[in-house]
Amino acid sequence: MASSRGFTTCLWFDGDAEAAADYYLSVFKDGRLGRIGRYNESGPGRAGDVMVVEFEINGQRFIGLNGGPQFPFTEAISFQIRCSDEAEADYYYEALTRDGGRESECGWVKDKFGVSWQVTPDEAIDLISDPDPGRAARATAAMMTMKKLDVAEMRRAADAG
Repeated sequence: MASSRGFTTCLWFDGDAEAAADYYLSVFKDGRLGRIGRYNESGPGRAGDVMVVEFEINGQRFIGLNGGPQFPFTEAISFQIRCSDEAEADYYYEALTRDGGRESECGWVKDKFGVSWQVTPDEAIDLISDPDPGRAARATAAMMTMKKLDVAEMRRAADAG
């Protein structure tokens, strides 16, 4: 039986779920904060501390759970931000690497909380998916040398054939 309610992504934090939600709401302008649940006397956290925080960004629902240090984030899970142009990609790339975030490879970044994001201009996807296998291979080879994606350089490489 299919659910008509969609999915909510749960992100496990080590005590900073509320700060993370506030941060994401500052980066993604169409977000909203939902309910905040607190630990009570039954634990396992300290009574009054934030247990979960609900928030939504770019139409995606999230729950930030303060679960402890047992399960850190890895690149095995990431969120792709499809950007209409390079200016939008630049905004997200810079916002997510600021204040302790860091660059990775091929447009991926890790934000200051350790969550991985793929900042991807639509044209980059078009180039690496080009129906001409030679163009796609050249664009992909160029992309593999980049941290932040440079669409103009990917296009030059694709056209160099």
